Amino acid sequence: MTDHTVVLRNVSKIYRQNSLAVHALTDINLDIPKQDFACLSGPSGSGKSTLLNLIGGLDKPSSGEISVDGQRVDQLGKSELAQLRLRKIGFVFQAYNLIPVLNARENVEFVMQLQGMAADERGDKAMQILKEVGLEGLENRRPGELSGGQQQRVAVARAIVSEPSLVLADEPTANLDSKTATALMEMLVHMNQEHHVTFIFSTHDKLVMDFSRRLIQLRDGKIVEDLRQS
Repeated sequence: MTDHTVVLRNVSKIYRQNSLAVHALTDINLDIPKQDFACLSGPSGSGKSTLLNLIGGLDKPSSGEISVDGQRVDQLGKSELAQLRLRKIGFVFQAYNLIPVLNARENVEFVMQLQGMAADERGDKAMQILKEVGLEGLENRRPGELSGGQQQRVAVARAIVSEPSLVLADEPTANLDSKTATALMEMLVHMNQEHHVTFIFSTHDKLVMDFSRRLIQLRDGKIVEDLRQS
């Protein structure tokens, strides 16, 4: 298990809607090695966002085991899950989820501030990562003063600046034009290779699939295909 960032064993998720049981995921078994660059794909309702949320500890499985970095996510309480997400997992959301009253540098610093890092150190790390994602000179701009692509770069910088083991990205290119989306994916490949971060994407976007080294296709809550790409 130590060679894998994520391990799922017989994971199922059932939602209750009135008297109906909706099987969002059924008996999922999955191993994500360290530094993988994997993509969950499939039609709407296939279970990919549910699977991403379970891995990130944002939701609990109905049954089965989920481990991140050797730690059983499904057995953790709320405060332990919060610490796991703070220390081990970075999130990149479709809607960016930046704090509008904070500038780019302050948004990137936010996670490190929660971790208790000293102001000087987190300021230096924030500036370094903003430079790496091509936003040097824009660190004092608030989200409303940045383009969609620039906001997504801030979100990526925030997700990886604290050096998590895993980054989960839900439809990261959904609001971007193809040129900006390509630049973003090239940047994420660099982050994966240089920072040794494991990435798991959830997407409909063929561009993201083409960049991914592994395609995991879901349909009706089950993995129907798991392919390695060169």
